[in-house]
Amino acid sequence: MDFQDFMLAATVGDLSEEPAAREHADLVEFRMDLAEDPLGALDDYDGELPVLATNRPVWEGGEADDEGRVDALAEAARTDCVAAIDIELAALVEDEGDGAEALAAARSTETASVISTHDFEGAPDLSEMADRLGEACSLGDVGKLAVTPTDRGDALDLLRVTHEYSAAGMTVATMGMGELGRHTRAVAPLYGSTLGYAPVDPEASTAPGQYSAEALRSLLSDLR
Repeated sequence: MDFQDFMLAATVGDLSEEPAAREHADLVEFRMDLAEDPLGALDDYDGELPVLATNRPVWEGGEADDEGRVDALAEAARTDCVAAIDIELAALVEDEGDGAEALAAARSTETASVISTHDFEGAPDLSEMADRLGEACSLGDVGKLAVTPTDRGDALDLLRVTHEYSAAGMTVATMGMGELGRHTRAVAPLYGSTLGYAPVDPEASTAPGQYSAEALRSLLSDLR
């Protein structure tokens, strides 16, 4: 999976929801941290859409404990139905980070890697956004940056960084969270973001400000 064209990922915690995602999504993001037996679910998966496996830790907005988290993600990377895995940037660059094992597993199996960084409290300044996204891009196949704009200027900075990195040939996924960032989920693809996230059921969102998959696909079609 090369993410050269925009792809919409339907976020699910249960792979049995995959059939409902087919009409609007290009792949499913399987939130392993929300599933009871994620590796078993991947082994049993017989859906049509490729899987982006994410095992989000508590310290970055998920529910996975650190113990065994990266091992499970590395195992997911070796599973046939998994086309890509998501690894937190902090798990690769901070002293206590242990994400290298998962990244190595992805590279050994030609599974794509999305290197992600999230700020649920606000948005860093333009320079720091650029630094974070650039570092993520340098480590994986896709650099993902999600921030929470506190004003329109933050949203504009996010779109500017998206455009600049995309124009430079980087593969990026960017989005604003919360009400002030919500519109960027539909607009960022116009500036080069190649991956968007949306739940099949709007009541089952996994990040603030998400549209449903149906709504996001409709907005993207109208804007393009």
